[in-house]
Amino acid sequence: MPDLSISSPSVHSDVIELQEKFATSTPKSQLQMLPQLLAAGLPGIEVLIEWLQEQIGTKPTIVTGAVYQALYVSEFSAAKDYLDRELPSGMIPLQSSQGVDYKLLQQLLAQQKFEAADKLTTEKLCELAGADAVKRKWIYFTEVNGLPEMDLHTIDALWLFHSEGKFGFSVQRDMWVGMGKSWDKLWVKIGWKSGNNWTRYPGSFTWNLTAPRGHLPLSNQLRGVQVISSLLSHPAWET
Repeated sequence: MPDLSISSPSVHSDVIELQEKFATSTPKSQLQMLPQLLAAGLPGIEVLIEWLQEQIGTKPTIVTGAVYQALYVSEFSAAKDYLDRELPSGMIPLQSSQGVDYKLLQQLLAQQKFEAADKLTTEKLCELAGADAVKRKWIYFTEVNGLPEMDLHTIDALWLFHSEGKFGFSVQRDMWVGMGKSWDKLWVKIGWKSGNNWTRYPGSFTWNLTAPRGHLPLSNQLRGVQVISSLLSHPAWET
């Protein structure tokens, strides 16, 4: 493959055309054009940096998440330097009403280390629930309603942003409600159950973006339906 990062009128002409289309296209088309910009080397990276900079302060979307991820894993130092300088904590505000630190969760999700992020999510829920939950390493369903809305929104937003909108508590809730709150239908749809067999943890779960929509996070599913029922019924999802 030729080095497209060098200065070339034809390369820059193609990239400029892509840049103009990317800026005015629908989200679906933008996602389709993303690989083309990445294939253009440094000029394409610079287009994505400029576009992402314009999105700072706006509501995060699947496209901003995909562009951020592309820059995060890019081998070009310009991408790393930009993210370190302008977005050291990512694009999702790491808000917590209890002073909980979500920086590591953001980093794991940005690296798409979903299994580690899932374990850390459980740890953060326990931290929010209190010292007893931290000690036992899981939360009781009776503790769920006391979890702060701000923190649940932060955790959910991180999962959504770094999964192209596939993972998150709000995704699971929307699917559950759309299925008439049928757990049996939900388990199969999100890949937690096949026929009468529960998916074995951790080896049989899918820890990447090929997983079914709503597959993650696990939200203490292995301890029964009460925790996830309380979690998906939390007032946070009504706001």
